[in-house]
Amino acid sequence: MDFSGTWKVYSEENLEEFLKVIGAPELLVKMRKDVKPELVIEQNGRDFTCTIKTPFCSRVNCFTVGKESEICALDGRKVKCTVREEDGKLICETSKFTSVREIQGDEMIDSVSGLLLVRFPTRSRFPADRPHWRHEASDGS
Repeated sequence: MDFSGTWKVYSEENLEEFLKVIGAPELLVKMRKDVKPELVIEQNGRDFTCTIKTPFCSRVNCFTVGKESEICALDGRKVKCTVREEDGKLICETSKFTSVREIQGDEMIDSVSGLLLVRFPTRSRFPADRPHWRHEASDGS
């Protein structure tokens, strides 16, 4: 399954509850409620680079399917994980949570420990071998 592309969150269920369960600081819980991140996934075989962009910060996580990696969690803490592929799904297991990411039709769904459900609409795709840029017009232009 090819996960490459730029994905924008349009729906998150139980975000606040999930952030509290993993011990995220209260300030992060309050700030994150109104933010819809953009996720850029670059996949080269079993190697992935995932960049999460918000108005506050960007985080880059790199991993190889089947190998232990260190990633930065939603709350900023570094955690060890191993990502595996199963039935076209990417499954990331840490000591605090399990994330199952899959593509269903035109959406990517990320279900985290049965608490958080994130939906990404149709992606913007780009060739993996070239840089990509996308201009989004701002108000008044």
